[in-house]
Amino acid sequence: MVNEIRIVVVDDHPIVRKGLREVIEGEAGLKVVAEAGDGQAGIAEIERLRPAIAILDLHMPKQDGFSAAEVIRERKLPVEIIFLTVHDEVDLLHRAMDLGRGYILKESALVEIVTGIRTVMAGRLFVSPSITAGLLKRRSRAEEFERGMPALSALTPSERRILGMIAAGKPTKVIAAELHIHPRTVETHRGSICHKLHLNGANSLLRFALENKSHLLE
Repeated sequence: MVNEIRIVVVDDHPIVRKGLREVIEGEAGLKVVAEAGDGQAGIAEIERLRPAIAILDLHMPKQDGFSAAEVIRERKLPVEIIFLTVHDEVDLLHRAMDLGRGYILKESALVEIVTGIRTVMAGRLFVSPSITAGLLKRRSRAEEFERGMPALSALTPSERRILGMIAAGKPTKVIAAELHIHPRTVETHRGSICHKLHLNGANSLLRFALENKSHLLE
């Protein structure tokens, strides 16, 4: 087909790839030309086939979606990127929009992927509607919380994310593994958070995080 939109799907879950392929190819003019199970293989397929769209999962072995997108941009490959994610944090959304054109929650991907592809191909950004609605509501609650705790504004985005993970009950090793950083780096961030929030004592940070869990996990 002359005007066919060619797509590469990169996700480490075969069931996800299969579902996306079936939905995408159920639409006229859309064709999945390749699949890959990790970031490195995905880059190779994108470089080989030069598709119009690359669908990248954020969390994959060997090379995650963001690092794969950075390589794609460095090599100036002419492809639009749509990220798949299970996360709706605003800092991830901002990074996704710096590197790509779409950001879709996996839980709604089968419903939204075709609209996302067509929106991006029309030159517009696409973000799952549930993310944008949720972010607006969370921003309102977070701003109210932060007005009562001005010291929170001094935290960096990385420190805020780690504070949220602490509130979720995740230990240092788990946080380090999920963020792909060394446990000592997590401990450094924890120390900085305590200093900025004027928290003293061995368990003061954990106690603060748990007491404010409902706000910090917004």
